[in-house]
Amino acid sequence: MKIAVYSGSFNPMHIGHEAIIRYITEKMDFDGMYLIVSPQNPLKGAGDDPSGKRRLEAAREAVRRHGLKARVDDIETTMPAPQYTIRTLDALKRREPDNEFTLVIGADNLDRMHRWKDYRRILSEFGVLVYPRTGYDILKIRDALLEECPEYRIRIADAPVVDISSTEIREGLATGKDMSNVIL
Repeated sequence: MKIAVYSGSFNPMHIGHEAIIRYITEKMDFDGMYLIVSPQNPLKGAGDDPSGKRRLEAAREAVRRHGLKARVDDIETTMPAPQYTIRTLDALKRREPDNEFTLVIGADNLDRMHRWKDYRRILSEFGVLVYPRTGYDILKIRDALLEECPEYRIRIADAPVVDISSTEIREGLATGKDMSNVIL
C-alpha cells in the first residue's frame, strides 16, 4: 500500500492541516495516511509539551471529531530522542515492510531540506510530496534539488494554499486573540 506520512508538531492542529489531510486522502492516489505527532523537532527548541502526549491526544481528537481519514500514529513517542525523520521512516518500513511510504512536507521544509539528517536518503528512498506555502517557489526549489540528484523523488501537490501556521495561532492566543475559527 502507498502511505502518505504527515509528520509535525501540530501545536495546535488547525484548518491548514485539515485541508492538507483532506486533499491527500480524498484527491490523491494514496491508500492511507499516517499523521505522526513529533514529540520534539530536532531543529527547534523544546516546547511546552516535550513528550508530545498532549498534542498526540489533541490530534487524535481532532481527526475523530472532523472525520479525517488519517491514522494518528504514536511511533515517535516510543523512539529515543532525537526523532529524526529518517529514523521514523526507517522504523515505519521495518514495521510495515510491504508498504511504500512518502513523506508529506511543505515548500518551506523542502527549501531547508539540506539541514535534515540524511535528507538525501529521504528524497531518494522514500520521496516527498510537497504542498505549497506562500512565499516559496516550489518548482525552483525542486529543480535545484534535482540538479543535485536527478533520482530524488519530489512530487508537488496541486493543493490549495491555506495561509495559517501554528506559530501564528500560538502568538494570537498569547495576545488574547480568539483563534477558535482556525483551531481544530
